[in-house]
Amino acid sequence: MKLGIVGLPNVGKSTLFNAITNAGAQSANYPFCTIEPNVGVVAVPDKRLDVLSDMYHPDKYTPATIEFVDIAGLVKGASKGEGLGNKFLSNIRECDAIVHVVRCFDNDDIIHVEGSVDPIRDIDTINLELILSDEEIISRRIDKAQKMVKGDKKYQSEVEFFKRVQAALNDGKTARQVECDDDEKALLSEVSLLTNKPIIYAANMSEDDFSNGIENNNRLKAVEELAKREGAAVFPICAELEAEIAGMEKDEKELFLSDMGLEQSGLDRLINECYSLLGLISYLTAGKPEVRAWTIKNGTKAPQAAGKIHTDFERGFIRAEVVSFDDLISCGSMNAAKEKGLVRSEGKEYVMKDGDVVLFRFNV
Repeated sequence: MKLGIVGLPNVGKSTLFNAITNAGAQSANYPFCTIEPNVGVVAVPDKRLDVLSDMYHPDKYTPATIEFVDIAGLVKGASKGEGLGNKFLSNIRECDAIVHVVRCFDNDDIIHVEGSVDPIRDIDTINLELILSDEEIISRRIDKAQKMVKGDKKYQSEVEFFKRVQAALNDGKTARQVECDDDEKALLSEVSLLTNKPIIYAANMSEDDFSNGIENNNRLKAVEELAKREGAAVFPICAELEAEIAGMEKDEKELFLSDMGLEQSGLDRLINECYSLLGLISYLTAGKPEVRAWTIKNGTKAPQAAGKIHTDFERGFIRAEVVSFDDLISCGSMNAAKEKGLVRSEGKEYVMKDGDVVLFRFNV
């Protein structure tokens, strides 16, 4: 999963990026990997893997990972190439979801590029650039569909749908806000529109806000109202706080979070929010060679889940031997779970569940 972090200058975007990538590398005991100066890979925290690791003492421990891309340079005129805009818009296009950092805190020492703190105005500024970029793409898609109508009238409904999307964009709405049936959603997903990507507004607040109660921050309330209209998610976070805990040892961090009245770090909460937003779950494989988590879409059937490991697993799928994580742990071992009849043999139509511990049988 690749998440693009966007935002105007001086909203805390880079502070958040640096904090969560460092924190993720340390808290998950997973080597921090810098692919490019603005890309960081972190492990997805999953306590179930730790439990399985204690059970199997594997040679290799492999959590699922998320790639964070710190997308800089997004300014007014980005859709026309301002501030290296075209390059960074293409970076967003490659992401599965967008984390849009908006400033919801006051600090006289950090000057806002617009001269004042107004998260709704900032969201509109960036959304406008994404919409303008999408307008060009949807216009080209309409032209293509209109040419195809000449050969086959069935494409007329496609033209009409894309014109409806175009009209929404022209009105300043995002593609996410366009009402679609299932067929239209599938059609829209074929077009790489920036404003159709799932989005989380990361409301960057002060440490005082978290100490005194985030519900008292009126800017957060305004962002939540906008997100509700847009079909987006909102995630309150304090980048400054995340930077503070990024270098802490595990026990120290847990105590610090507890004192702040928080159960999880911002990174853990952000990952959970992204999994929920994108409809993702994890299944697990466990044994002496390796304990590993695999990320799949909710609703994925067993053969396609097996294909995440290797295409041969899907091609030659025979069955999946499945036990729920909770059942496995309550029994203490795979053999004990089998004796109690809790390990099931599932076929090609089995829909995977979060926390399934699986052994795939295949033949090619």
